[in-house]
This record gives sequence, C-alpha cells and structure tokens, in this order.
Amino acid sequence: MIPHDTVMSILDTVRIEEVVSEFVSLKKRGANLIGVCPFHKEKTPSFIVSPAKGIFKCFGCGKAGDSVRFIMEHEHYSYPEALRFLANKYGIIIEEKEQSPEEMMAKNERERMFNINSFAQQYFSDTMQNDEEGQSVGLSYFRERGFRDAIINKFQLGYCPNQRDSFIKHAVKNGYSKDLLLKTGLASGNEERMYDRYQGRVIFPIHNLTGKVIGFGARILSGDKTKAKYLNSPESEIYNKSQTLYGIYFAKSEISRLDNCILVEGYADVLSMHQAGIENVVASSGTSLTTEQIRLISRYTKNVTILYDGDNAGIHAALRGTDMILEEGLNVRIVVLPPDEDPDSFVQNNSIETVLSYIADNARDFISFKTKLLLKDAANDPIKKAAVVKDIVNSISVIPDAIYRATYIKECSRLMEMSEQALMNELNKILRAKLRKNNGLDQIPDAPTEEIKQETQQIVTNSVPIGFYQEQELVKLLLMYGDMDIDLDDFDENGQPIVYKISVASFIIDDLKNDDLLFKDEVHRMVFDIFDKALDEGELPKDHYFVTHENPKISELAANLLTSQYKLDDWKRHQINVKKEEDVLSKTVITSLLRFKDMVIDEKRNEITKQIMETQDIDIQMSLLVKKKKFDDLRIKINHELGIVIAK
Repeated sequence: MIPHDTVMSILDTVRIEEVVSEFVSLKKRGANLIGVCPFHKEKTPSFIVSPAKGIFKCFGCGKAGDSVRFIMEHEHYSYPEALRFLANKYGIIIEEKEQSPEEMMAKNERERMFNINSFAQQYFSDTMQNDEEGQSVGLSYFRERGFRDAIINKFQLGYCPNQRDSFIKHAVKNGYSKDLLLKTGLASGNEERMYDRYQGRVIFPIHNLTGKVIGFGARILSGDKTKAKYLNSPESEIYNKSQTLYGIYFAKSEISRLDNCILVEGYADVLSMHQAGIENVVASSGTSLTTEQIRLISRYTKNVTILYDGDNAGIHAALRGTDMILEEGLNVRIVVLPPDEDPDSFVQNNSIETVLSYIADNARDFISFKTKLLLKDAANDPIKKAAVVKDIVNSISVIPDAIYRATYIKECSRLMEMSEQALMNELNKILRAKLRKNNGLDQIPDAPTEEIKQETQQIVTNSVPIGFYQEQELVKLLLMYGDMDIDLDDFDENGQPIVYKISVASFIIDDLKNDDLLFKDEVHRMVFDIFDKALDEGELPKDHYFVTHENPKISELAANLLTSQYKLDDWKRHQINVKKEEDVLSKTVITSLLRFKDMVIDEKRNEITKQIMETQDIDIQMSLLVKKKKFDDLRIKINHELGIVIAK
C-alpha cells in the first residue's frame, strides 16, 4: 500500500503538462495546450491539456482525467503503478513495506512480465560484460561493429549463452515461473521441455516510451543457415511489434526538439546514428512500417525523413512507407544512400558533418523521389508514363489536407509536364470513388428494411438514459461551483423581502433530498453522496479532489465536465461586456434544478398514463387520473418558471 499522505504529495507535485508532453507533442492555445490524441486515430488535434485544472480531455474519443489517469490509460498501468511512475519521475520516495512472496505472486500479469523482462535484460547484459563466453563472442561482436561501451550500456545490449537452458535455470532459481517464461517468449517449448529462445545470440532490448523493457530482438552469430538471422519476442500482453519503434524511448525528446524523425530499418542503424550524435532516429525492426508506428511518431513531430539502404530493396521499402505516412497527415522526405551503403555503414565510414550534409542535400519530397524513380522505367512509353501518373496521383489522394494536395498536384504537373487540370480531374475522380466506398454509398439498399428500422430505433432508445443530461448538468454545477455562494430571494417572518446566501452544493443537495429525488446514473449518485457527506462534515471538496479521485469513473467524469473545447474571446477590448456563467449562477442553478424536476415529473406522468391504459379497473383508473392531474399541474408550474409553453 502507498500511504495516503504520499499519494497526496505525488498528486500535489505532478504537473500534467510535463507528464503528457513526454508522450504527446503539445502546443499552446490560450490558457490550455493542444495536441493529437494518443488514444485514437485523428488528424485534427482535439486533445486538450489544462495546466490550471491539472486535467486532460480528448473531444474526439472522450478520454479524460488527471496525470495518474493519463499514465494508466497510456501505459496500461494500475492505479498504484501509475503513482509509482509519477513518484519516480519527480523523485518522491515511496516508503512501502517489503512485499511477501504471496503479494509478489498476486501482482498482475503485466507487472510480472515487465519484471521478468527487466531481470532478463540485466542477465544478458551482465553475461556479456562478465562471462567469458559473453565477452569473447557477444562483446567482441559489438566492438568489431564499431560500437563503444557508452552506446552498449545506453541501449542495454547483451548476450545469451549458447546453451540449452542457462537463462531458464537462472530465472527459475530466482523465483520466476516457467509459465511466465513461455508467455514472454524468453523460453520456447513447453513446461516439460523448455529451452532458451535466444541461445547463442546478441540481444537488443526493446523499450516502451517510459523506458521499460517490453521485448527483445536477437541476432544469431553463427553461420547456421537453418536458423533465422533475427528473432523477436512474440506478441504478448506488453509487446505488440506493430505498435513499437526500436529506440523511441531514447529518441523522443530529440525528435520533438528537432521536429523531425529519421526512420531507418535495423537495430544497428539506430545504434550507429545515436553513437554519431544523431539521436532523433528510430527503426521499425521486426515488421514493415505500420500505421500504429506512424501515429506513434506523430505524437512528437509531423516530419519524417526515411533513410534506407541504397539498393532496390531499400528503395522499395521506402516507397511502401510513403503512402502510409502521407495518409496519417505527416510530411515525408526520402534519402537514398549511396550504393552498397546502409545507415550503419554510412555513419561508421563518415564524419557526422558529412552525414548531416548528405541528408540535407539529398532529402527529396515524396513526389520528386517517386517521379524520378518511376519515370526511369517508363522512358518514352506513353502507356507506362500514364501508369506512373496514376500511381503518383493516387499517392497524393491519401493526403488529408486539401492545400497540400493542391500543392503536390502543381509540382507533379511541372515534373511530369502535364496539364494541372488533367491531374486535378484524376485526383477528384479518385477522391469521389474513395468517398463513395468509405460511406458505403455503393452498397446501400434502396430503402431500409423494417428490421433495420427497428434496430436503429432500439439503438436510439438505449443510447442515453432519460434525464441523463439534466443530471449531468447538476453534477457539473456541483463540481465547478459547489463551494461558491449564491444569493436567493426570500421573505422574513414579517413578510419582508430578504436576500440570503447559500452554497451551490447546499442548495442543490438539500432541494433534491427535500423532494426525495435521486440521480439514476451510478457515477452521478457517487458525486451526490460525496457532497452530501461533505455538507454534514462542514468542508466542501474542490474540483481537484474529484479530478484526482482514485475511482476512475469519478475522475473521468470530473475531467470531462470541467474541460471545455472552446475559449471565450476577449470581448472587453471591443468594449462588449459578455456575462459568464458565474455572473448568473443563481439563475443557472435554479433553472437546472427545474429542468431536472420537469424531466422526473414527465417520466412519472408517462408511467401513470401507461398504467391507466393497462388497467380495466375503473377505481384504479380514477385514482391514477388524480395523480396524473397533480403531476400535470406541477409540470405546468415548473415550465411557467422556465418560460416554456407546454403544447400537450
């Protein structure tokens, strides 16, 4: 358990903009910060961070919360794990009792997988540095490749002995289960017959954004053609190779600072570039470039430079990635190295000045690169040239920004010596076809069937409970203004008008309790109960209490309701006075209460009407009609206060 005062110390110390900016590139917008949401696919930023309130909110996918919730969502941590991560970031010491073996076993599977990967990394690194075989085989290999100790230690490189189960024995001896060894892929086979997956290979640990080891890449050093040259960890609860970039933990800060990410193919390419001092470099090792990897890059920059080998395979690998990068709204430039060179060898054989100069001089935007490359094959063949044009225009069509598309069409027109209008017509044709396909316009039946109508009606009916938004509005007022006083008009015992003050929370809670009204939504009721108890104790909670609440449902609700996507302009400079919500708070609170009560009454009226229709007993019908009349009169009174005319 983390002591309560330590939790409070962590929550008081963390700054959400510092936490989020480690994972998302943020830009200033008024009092808030904005960026591309890391939790869903989006091209237009809708992810807001409010430093003043200590919360984040995405207006695209709806995720919201404080710093702890962000780490929980992003890293898939439990609440205590997220607190420990933040404590470590800010140098806060957590004094906890030593965990027993039973408590260690009770840890969730993800944490156990992180633990054993860290344990394995230390074993592989220690073996390479201190074991005779590790030094003569593993360490000598890296040094022959030109890697210095600093880079070997930075990337935590290692070596697995060329023995059947040396690591397995070491892990089991230290309390790790065979089941866990198999799940992480550190061992192969089954629990009866297991062997080290990476035996006789040098090890490249793969880190996530926070520096935790989530998997391994391993290169064989023998000339055995029957074995794969490289082995990667299998997919697991913590490792998904399509969502991982090798070196991202070590490169993310520099990528953000330079506003550019250099993309290479292999582990050695990343190591050599970093060793040369070029640190904004990552690799898509173990898989072809994926959309998820591109989105990972987009958190830190919108500019990608592909640096691949100068052979045909490298060139075509670069081409495969361009359309995917463009489709995600990123800018892409391509650098093809000289023949027989890869990033590793090129950096090893040249000074950093030469490398940087070569990249700057040879970086080509995708259209120049693709046009020059494809026209080589087309020569003077008009049919092949037409195919090249279609190919290039198809690449332009995936770019989400219309201005960029128009710019590239103009450049394509110049390079291909073709009419800009002809290219634009082809582009529009492709875009229209995609639009129809994406919206299913070519598959929609002439009219929806009755079955589809019923399903649609059911979805609409069940989407939001009756009265949900009226409840939510009252909860929002409690969170934002619960401890603020409002002025209410009343009469004293002599019938004289008076004005008295009452807190928003007291007015709402007392009014609802007096009429015996309860919120239906579970989380809304939790907030109600917290304020109700606080009123009895005489100290109302601030919004920060709810934003940092341990219950994720409460903290997410608070972050959602306390964050606005919009910013009120400074109208005072135009000599226009605009009233804010707090300026008319009394009226807002009363109106919201009346709307909620109107909803409750209308629902009860509908229930009574249904009962009247279902019963044949005249006495029961008369009794129900009397009840309905009372509700009708009450509803008319409420709506008169609201200025609403009831038509039926």
